[in-house]
Amino acid sequence: MYGMNTRKNVDSYRQAGMLSEVQVADPHRLVQMLFEGALERIAVAKGAMKAGNIAYKGERIGKAIDIIDSLRSMLDDKHNPELAERLAALYSYMMRRLTEANLHNDPERLDEVSKLLREIKAGWDEIPPEHRNASAARAS
Repeated sequence: MYGMNTRKNVDSYRQAGMLSEVQVADPHRLVQMLFEGALERIAVAKGAMKAGNIAYKGERIGKAIDIIDSLRSMLDDKHNPELAERLAALYSYMMRRLTEANLHNDPERLDEVSKLLREIKAGWDEIPPEHRNASAARAS
């Protein structure tokens, strides 16, 4: 479902502070790490929002948007174009909602995006190990 051969993906991992694990992780784990990184940044942004730290809130939301954009750009539409199209639209929606949350200091929009990301991540996490290598080979 995801292609893994772009420089932008590595840059996202580096920004997320996960480069050492990235160097040894398989493609399936790399996507998991992106989900985890986006969720962590949204949680930190929510805390900064509640604390009134506008600059840090904006920075963390911006990083979450970058990670979600990386997930969107990595989608592989060759094997399941309909799923890739739906996920791309959902990721675009999430980025828009994060931007709105930032502009309006709205923690509910942050929660909405976190919920959506957790649902997609749960599906990704449930891919059986025996199918991960085949998916990764097709994705790269």
